Amino acid sequence: MRFFLWLLFIFAAAVGLAAVARFNPGNVVFFYPPYRIDLSLNFFLLLTVLLFFLLYFAFKAFDVTMKMPQRVAAYRRNKHERESNKALREALKALLEGRFGHAEKAATRAVDSADNGGLAALIGAQAAHRMAQAARRDQWLARIADDPAMKTARLMTSVELLVDDRQPEAALAAVGELNASGTRHIHALRLALKASQQAQNWPEVLRLVRSLDKHGVLHQAASRRLRAMAYEALLSDKAHDAESIRRVWAEIPAADKLQPLVAAHAANTFNSSGLQSEARVIVEKALEAEWDDRLVRVYRRSAAAEGSPELLAQIERGEAWLASRLADAELTLTLGALCLKQKLWGKAQRFLEQSLANAADSATLREAHLKLAQLHEALDQEPQAQAHYRQCALTNLL
Repeated sequence: MRFFLWLLFIFAAAVGLAAVARFNPGNVVFFYPPYRIDLSLNFFLLLTVLLFFLLYFAFKAFDVTMKMPQRVAAYRRNKHERESNKALREALKALLEGRFGHAEKAATRAVDSADNGGLAALIGAQAAHRMAQAARRDQWLARIADDPAMKTARLMTSVELLVDDRQPEAALAAVGELNASGTRHIHALRLALKASQQAQNWPEVLRLVRSLDKHGVLHQAASRRLRAMAYEALLSDKAHDAESIRRVWAEIPAADKLQPLVAAHAANTFNSSGLQSEARVIVEKALEAEWDDRLVRVYRRSAAAEGSPELLAQIERGEAWLASRLADAELTLTLGALCLKQKLWGKAQRFLEQSLANAADSATLREAHLKLAQLHEALDQEPQAQAHYRQCALTNLL
């Protein structure tokens, strides 16, 4: 439609010019002695228009010629940027596909770009790390060490790769540099937690677990397990004496003390240091909060001295528990062992045989047979003792 409108306009203009030129008798004279040039006004106007367009196109061509180097440079720059963008996309795609060699090669093509160089270096570092090329990984990261815009991304990537490479000291140093810049990331806390675990820095593990718990990003089961591991390591330190063990236990929050795994580790540690009475208190409080067979086994190992009031109190407490747990094999085994130590032969035999009847695992069966063998041996009943010893040995073979 526009074409026809322009065509109509041109025809109308031509007709108008032809009509005006037909009735225009004017002329133009140029004197340059001894020359004289006569031109009709119409021809002069035509020459003026032609001269205008000639000069216009001449200046335009000159301008284009002068700008040609910049245009060529811009074209090359745009072409390089397009190729760099394509290489960066290929590198990321190959990294996600697990083709790490291809990803690193594509990153090499993209790394010279001012805009894509930082991301390409991070992809190259990831790819080199996956191929167990630590030296090349560090070279990639070193390329952007002086780029302030990529500092956070570089440090986060460094921490993640160093943790994966089990270099906790270097990873924690990178976390420290990241924190010094004022950056606080939940993911950085997660990585710092892993690095602290690897470095066996258990106080720091506990601090990080509590911090992640406040943010609600750590699963409750994982949090409990990590705290239990940290407490176990702190309590199991061979350099501890009785007082230092008590001090460590006192610093543990009350809610954590009731966790079965934490209480079991603590009770075992107190038992190893000859503090059976304190171990019993720990187990009894934890069992009141949550019943757990591991605690019952530790309670069995925390038996008081023969003939002591504490041992009788243990038996009475166990019988109170048994009122609501008649089929608990670990509890009956514990009661049998305690009665055996107190030389209550009849009760011991009844509890141990009840444990045999309800036992669901070989460890409980083995210990029940062993205790019954010891009981019969103490009563000079050798045939029965030998029979239980044989059953105990057979259970070991299962």
